[in-house]
Amino acid sequence: MEYTPISPFMRPMSHAHLRVVERPEGQIPGKPVNKWELLRELSKAQASFAVTERDLTVLQGLLSFFPDDVLGGNSEMIVFPSNKAICERLNGMACSTMRRHLGQLVQAGLLVRRDSPNGKRYTRKQGEDRVAFGFDLSPLYCRAEEIARAAEAVREAEQRHRRLREVVSLMRRDLAALAEFGAEVRPGAGLWDEMLDVAALTARALRRKLPLAELATFRAQLETLLDAGRALVDGPDTEEMNTSAAQNEQHYHNSNKDSHELEPSFEKAGSAGGAPDSDPGENEEVSTAEAHRPLPKIPLHLVVMSCPALKSFYDGDIRHWHQLHDAASHVRPAMGISVSAWDEAQRHMGPEQASIVVAAMLERFDDIRSPGGYLRALTAKAAAGEFSCGPMVMALVGRRRAA
Repeated sequence: MEYTPISPFMRPMSHAHLRVVERPEGQIPGKPVNKWELLRELSKAQASFAVTERDLTVLQGLLSFFPDDVLGGNSEMIVFPSNKAICERLNGMACSTMRRHLGQLVQAGLLVRRDSPNGKRYTRKQGEDRVAFGFDLSPLYCRAEEIARAAEAVREAEQRHRRLREVVSLMRRDLAALAEFGAEVRPGAGLWDEMLDVAALTARALRRKLPLAELATFRAQLETLLDAGRALVDGPDTEEMNTSAAQNEQHYHNSNKDSHELEPSFEKAGSAGGAPDSDPGENEEVSTAEAHRPLPKIPLHLVVMSCPALKSFYDGDIRHWHQLHDAASHVRPAMGISVSAWDEAQRHMGPEQASIVVAAMLERFDDIRSPGGYLRALTAKAAAGEFSCGPMVMALVGRRRAA
């Protein structure tokens, strides 16, 4: 065609009409794009192009008049259905409504009107050339890459929003649980009421679709309260936690009636050299720093047998005490035991006995509310010379036999 008109038939001109640029045949760049995939991408990024679902419904109807499934590869992408045909294709949409949405698509730069001199839509051949008047879909095709980038940006933003919402929900749950637990072990602290109030307010707010900035504010507030609550519950000076943990330790002693009788037998076996995994030089002279702490008299194979969960965190067999220590050191962070609590336990119990305690705690992990506080309580007993890991292991042995 020798000339591409820019003015609509019997309608006022706008800036959208002035953006029309004549594009000679065969000069449309890019590779073919599936028209339905392009429409789905545009649906995802519709806010970026100022179009609505109803606008896209009209565009879908126009795309259905294009005979091929792909746009591109052919310079002419003009469809010329009548208003009546378009409304029928749109399940009886009112003609005035359809025209309004068509105008919005033109205004968004996704569609161009190619009006004939009399305003009719048709196609005819002029020699070897084909002339068509109607709706030109080439702007939609030319913006395919722009539409794809906008849709991907929307998906990434939705994923960030969804992940942040999940994190806030989990932190709210942890905050409520920590407040209830803290009220038991440290009653009277005003922090627990504040934490419960914030957890309730967050739960109420999460019923709405919160923007990203508001979710980030909630996360920062929850994180601050969680850190404060953990420090108050699992701090090194938590006397109430030590008392609660000492009661749990007494539960280990009482869970197997024969544990007190069996523990001395292991000590005798160790002194006689009968422990199969004990080092012959184990009972020799030790350093002054280690003289006050008891060494484990339990065979290593019995510890491994009674603590099968530890094998999930250690590659290979555990045949030596240093391997048990490596496995316990590996699982310790996952149990929520701090570095200071672990170091203190090793200092007062010794690396071997501290490793046995961690392995036994792992077997009863669901029954221990605060592994860090529990370990500190056992460490305090070990420092006073009132702790032995034997009853813990024998309780686990009795538990496996009962099962």
